[in-house]
Amino acid sequence: MELIRFFDDPNITHVDAVVEPRKDIEIINIELVLADAEQVKKRRDKLVGDMKSGDKKAVAEDAALAKLEQAFSQGKFALHAGLANEEKKMVTYLNLLTMKPILYALNKKSGGHNLDELADDRAERTYELIKELDGRYIFLDAATERGLNDVADDDRADFRAELGVSEDGLAGLIRGAYEILGLISFFTTGTDETRAWTIKKGSTAPVAGAAIHNDFLTKFIRVEVVSTNDLLAAGSWAAARESAKLRTEGKDYMVKDGDVIVFLHG
Repeated sequence: MELIRFFDDPNITHVDAVVEPRKDIEIINIELVLADAEQVKKRRDKLVGDMKSGDKKAVAEDAALAKLEQAFSQGKFALHAGLANEEKKMVTYLNLLTMKPILYALNKKSGGHNLDELADDRAERTYELIKELDGRYIFLDAATERGLNDVADDDRADFRAELGVSEDGLAGLIRGAYEILGLISFFTTGTDETRAWTIKKGSTAPVAGAAIHNDFLTKFIRVEVVSTNDLLAAGSWAAARESAKLRTEGKDYMVKDGDVIVFLHG
């Protein structure tokens, strides 16, 4: 995640005097590319001896690294280097910074001159760049969220209202992170506990069940499912069943974000 200033305030200086978030993103990304390029170069240097001795794995890895170097020379991320899946696996251990999708948190200021509310085009140019980078962005008021650390949960909505902040910034941050990582959550619930489980988007019910226990995958029979909104509206599991909001699904069911699920297994 990159936290990017997204407001004007003459009392808070900027290194370039003018707040230009697109430029800030470009500078940060260049630094990330340079860091990855240095790591890739060091690895290629180490592979020279292995390649001379005829190590086929070293030759294949070097070919993948060469693609990365070519991308870096053009200012591109490793994510956009055009590596095949097998090549990506070869270089996973390097943990390259630019191989990861980036979430851009555009930092607004309560009561400030936020760029999405101004007449100039700085906001639009920022959105365009993020789209070109296949990134995602969310809005965040970091100062407000920091101040909320000392506020009781029950009072936070009132605190935000006083500041004119309608959204829960941290909740938006979590949603944005889930989206860019391709994750969703489903819930299990009982008399004593309701718990959220994180899975990859597109997971079938048995695969989702494996997040809880492997038996839910290997001994899967079926699931009972209701959406969170429908369950809350019904008031109880029994009421959801009576109102036909609860349904039974099999092994091919693709779990949706916010599903509440009971797994039946052997």
